[in-house]
Amino acid sequence: MIGEISTLFGLRVYTDEGRYIGVVNDVVIDLERRQIRGLALGEFNRAIIDSKAPGVILPYRLVKSVGDIIIVKDVFKRKKHEEKELEVP
Repeated sequence: MIGEISTLFGLRVYTDEGRYIGVVNDVVIDLERRQIRGLALGEFNRAIIDSKAPGVILPYRLVKSVGDIIIVKDVFKRKKHEEKELEVP
């Protein structure tokens, strides 16, 4: 299990809509249940996640797939200027 968890460090995280979220710095583990609870991102896209904190923790339940990158469910609200850019005239 340790080898598997260590492979998550440094992976880039994207939403299933293709938006960049950040890079995994650490993993939050529930030792009693022996489950990964979350991914700690030190560097994250502040345009998507509005936080002044130095890092954020994404709940692991959002993870859809893990490979060369991590893909998570896109639950982040789009900002109004982002929505206008996506509209087709």
